[in-house]
Amino acid sequence: MEIEKVDKIIDKHNGQASSLLQILLDIQKENNWLPKEVIARVSERLEVPLNRIQHIVTFYKAFSLVPKGRHQVHLCVGTACHVRGATRILDTVEEAIGIKPGETDLDLKYSLETVNCLGCCALGPVVEIDGKVHGKMTPVKTSEVLKLYE
Repeated sequence: MEIEKVDKIIDKHNGQASSLLQILLDIQKENNWLPKEVIARVSERLEVPLNRIQHIVTFYKAFSLVPKGRHQVHLCVGTACHVRGATRILDTVEEAIGIKPGETDLDLKYSLETVNCLGCCALGPVVEIDGKVHGKMTPVKTSEVLKLYE
């Protein structure tokens, strides 16, 4: 990510250290991850110790210190989804995009994560892609939905 873009995001928040979390979230949204040099720039501009920022970005799961794919795939494996076949859906997703949970494909097209709940248990099994919820999934329906993100 270009330093100018980082500076622009920081300036949008008036360079206030009290906006640190929102600045990091905005950078994450723009870039899909937080490179070391970006974190260093935020530390420098906001005059916040680097170790404090490192603590924050490693504590919250919303942040990634490694490149993520353009499409974020979250698959619920909570109880309601599990009993309705989430394992079959996970197998379908893994086969279709070629990665396992916690991984990003080499083309940086997809990142896959399993989650314990997406808050829509009645729709289980549920897959969320780029923030859009797809419910009552079957292996066939999952394959069709993934084709929309190619």
